[in-house]
Amino acid sequence: MLPLLFAWLAAAAFAGSLGFFLYAYLILFGWPALPGPDGSGLAVPIVTNVLLFTVFALHHSVFARTGCKQLVTNWAPPALERAIYSLVASALFAAVCWWWRPVPGMAWQLDGPWRLLGYAVQAAGVIVTFVGARALDVLDLAGVRQVLRSSTRHAVLKTDGVYGLVRHPLYFGWILLVFGEPDMTGTRLVFAVISTLYLVVAIPFEERSLIETFGPDYASYQRKVRWRIIPGLH
Repeated sequence: MLPLLFAWLAAAAFAGSLGFFLYAYLILFGWPALPGPDGSGLAVPIVTNVLLFTVFALHHSVFARTGCKQLVTNWAPPALERAIYSLVASALFAAVCWWWRPVPGMAWQLDGPWRLLGYAVQAAGVIVTFVGARALDVLDLAGVRQVLRSSTRHAVLKTDGVYGLVRHPLYFGWILLVFGEPDMTGTRLVFAVISTLYLVVAIPFEERSLIETFGPDYASYQRKVRWRIIPGLH
């Protein structure tokens, strides 16, 4: 009973962190930021934000590797490993959004049809993310399914639908969402660039783990679906 309650707590934290991110990115990060009195104001917030996201990124990548998973299961039930990872990652992500420093400047501000196009790109990002997450099973991502079945058995490899378009459609949806913003403040742009760079760097390590998990099936999938994140580009 207690493991399942913990897993549902992790799932709630997972959903809450995503909700808070949407509020932060769409609302808080849209507030104009003023430069310092001497005209400065870029270096300090950008460096601070890079360090903030690095803390989250290190946990998100390092603790997703097989070796770190084994360390966690040395002191916790194996079925709770994903829930523990999800809970810590969600807390760190929410903290990053909360402490994100405002960055002065405006990269672009779309009007007329271009503004509608920006919203359409963001909506497409949300749809791609939803479809991709649903195919993987959201409860599995959050760590609940592992407790329900009392095992760490990995999910089935998905190769159809949006996974037939790119190998990481959740990341593709993320890029559409953060870069489709019609009012791209400096705060939003720095967040979009840093988070996307992290995804580009992290994918080779993630795919190495996926090959360990799925073996030749994933190698075959890589040959079948060439693009990692963006169709025709990467």
